[in-house]
Amino acid sequence: MELGLYTFADVDPNPSRSRGAEAAERLKHLIEEIELADQVGLDVFGLGEHHRPDYAVSAPAVALAAAAARTKNIRLTSAVTVLSSDDPVRIFQQFSTLDLISNGRAEIMAGRGSFIESFPLFGYNLEDYDTLFEEKLDLLIKLRDEDVVEWTGTMRAPINGRGVYPRPLQEKLPIWIAVGGTPQSVARAGVLGLPVAIAIIGGEYRRFAPLMDLYREAARRAGQDASRLKTSINVHGFIADTTDIAADQFYGPQAEVMDRLGRERGWGPTNRAHFDLARSPAGNLFLGDAETVTEKIVAAHKVFKNDRFLLQMAIGLMPHDQIMRGIELYGTKVAPLVRKALAPAAEMAKADEV
Repeated sequence: MELGLYTFADVDPNPSRSRGAEAAERLKHLIEEIELADQVGLDVFGLGEHHRPDYAVSAPAVALAAAAARTKNIRLTSAVTVLSSDDPVRIFQQFSTLDLISNGRAEIMAGRGSFIESFPLFGYNLEDYDTLFEEKLDLLIKLRDEDVVEWTGTMRAPINGRGVYPRPLQEKLPIWIAVGGTPQSVARAGVLGLPVAIAIIGGEYRRFAPLMDLYREAARRAGQDASRLKTSINVHGFIADTTDIAADQFYGPQAEVMDRLGRERGWGPTNRAHFDLARSPAGNLFLGDAETVTEKIVAAHKVFKNDRFLLQMAIGLMPHDQIMRGIELYGTKVAPLVRKALAPAAEMAKADEV
C-alpha cells in the first residue's frame, strides 16, 4: 500500500502582515515538507486547489513543479483539481508538463471540490454543477487517451481534430476521482475504470466501506478489470512523539478551521469531547504516536483493502516544525511498521494473481 500526505497549504486568512508575505512563507515551508516526505520514503504528496484567503495554493501544478525540482521519487498529485470550473485542456497540459519535469511522477486527482468559490470566479453557473463535471471528465479522459482529439459537448466549444501537447512521459497520465460520500460519484468512477479516492472527514471510518464495495461492484458490472483498479482513503490526522502531544498540537488549529467552516455552513461548534471521540479507534481521525497511527492504518486497510492511504496533517495554522516532525515520524516509523504488517497480505494477493 502506498503511503502519503496531502495538504491545502493553510494560511492565516487575516494576517498581521501582507497576504503575499504570508503565502510566500507558507509555500517555502510547503516545498520543504514535500522534500522531507521524499527523503523519508513516503510515496505520494498531494496539493488541494482552493480560491480562498485561508489557503495558499490555487494552482497545484505550479507548486508541484517547484517540488519536482527538489525531489526524486515521490509521486506528485493534485488533491483535488476542481475540474468543473477549469479547462480540461489546460489541466492536461499543466500536469503533462509536471510529468516531464518530474520524470514521470505526476497524477491528477479530479473532483468537484468542497467549496464553490471557483464557479463564479471563472464565470460558471452552479446550476450546471453536474453537467460541467461529467462533460469535463469525459474530455479529460479523451485527452489522456488520444494525441489528436475529436470531442463535442454542450458546455464548451467542440475540439475538431486538434492535438494537445506536450504529451506526458508516462504512457497514460493517471487520473483519480476524488469523492466525499456520494454513491453516484463512486459508481461512476467504477464504471469508467478510474482509481477512486474517498475522503473520510467525519463519523466512524467504517461507515464508508459500502462506498468502496459499490465502486468495485460498479466496475465489475461495467466489465472493468477490478484487479487493476486503485483505491485510496484520504483522512485527517497527525503524528507526534506521543499520543498526548499529537492531540494537543493538532486540536487547536483543526478546531479553529472546523469552527470557521461551521460558521459558513451552519454547523455547530466543535469541542474537545468531539475531537477525542474522532481520534478513538473507530473514529475518523488517524492521530497519535507512531504505533497508534500504524494500528489504525492497518485496521482500516482490513476494512477497505485500499491501495493508497493519504493523511492530511497540516490543517489550520500548524507550526512548520511540528509538521516536519510529523512527516519524519510518518516516513521513518509509521511507514516501515505498516509495510511490515501488510507484507503477508501483499504476498497472498500476488499468489492469488498467479
